[in-house]
Amino acid sequence: MECVSDIMAAPVFQSMDRYIQHGNTTTKAHCIQVSYLSYRICRRYSWDYVSAARAGLLHDLFLYDWHTEKNHIHGFTHPRVAMENAKKYFDITPHEQNIILRHMWPLTPVPPKSREGLVIVYADKFCGVSEMYGRVKQAVLRAVHA
Repeated sequence: MECVSDIMAAPVFQSMDRYIQHGNTTTKAHCIQVSYLSYRICRRYSWDYVSAARAGLLHDLFLYDWHTEKNHIHGFTHPRVAMENAKKYFDITPHEQNIILRHMWPLTPVPPKSREGLVIVYADKFCGVSEMYGRVKQAVLRAVHA
């Protein structure tokens, strides 16, 4: 997809492969999944699929391992860190900034301003649960076959 080629090619985006997000899924893989699902949904409804795809790739651009950092409020703080990093490394629109900043709603109290932002919120939750389900499923299968 041409609309995200600059992000996909960037070394800072590629570095997200070093960090695990959920289960065995890297932050980079998680963001690609959220981006693609959001892109498909927004394109289907003729919404701003470009902003959804770009914000989806950047919504977790926090660039640290949240499992080892002693940051117990990561869920509340990482959207702002991701947005600041996205602004630092990429040319993103105010709309994309808002989507990134508000993607943890309802954990964070302010909802997204747009339908594309809501799509990212739900795509992020769906992908996160799917990634964790894979981990739980593997643990159950190991226990059954032990």
